Amino acid sequence: MRSEILALAKQHGIMIATAESCTAGMVAAALTDLAGSSAVFERGFVTYSNAAKRDMLGVTEAALRTHGAVSEQVAEQMAQGALAQSAAQLVVSITGIAGPGGSEHKPEGRVCFGIAGPMGISTETVEFGPLGRDAVRIAARDHALHLLRKALCEMPEN
Repeated sequence: MRSEILALAKQHGIMIATAESCTAGMVAAALTDLAGSSAVFERGFVTYSNAAKRDMLGVTEAALRTHGAVSEQVAEQMAQGALAQSAAQLVVSITGIAGPGGSEHKPEGRVCFGIAGPMGISTETVEFGPLGRDAVRIAARDHALHLLRKALCEMPEN
């Protein structure tokens, strides 16, 4: 899937950026592990702390306070901020609770995603469940790659 993402981005003339919290750069690493990725990968933001989300991506204190870092609202702002702070045209954002832990309202394995680009912006929440920290992070990375591939497949031809 990763090589398909790179090929599709190149075909569409699209640069990609990532805004990652719980995956801490795993999506960026997955894409840049492949030769030729520099033609389409612009940059990655690892914004693990709330301060980093605010400082680097412009996530508002109000969104963090009202909805919490693990929310579609924050995932949306992360994606918008990465678009604004990069030369990319397509961004995926990830914020979640890999574990261990969580709460009744935000359980372990909940991950919120944002995808932003020429098609606009959309968000979604996936409940991976208490798979364990490593498994949740890998599942989130793979889902983010799927979202990038899907967005690129749905783009009209140039």
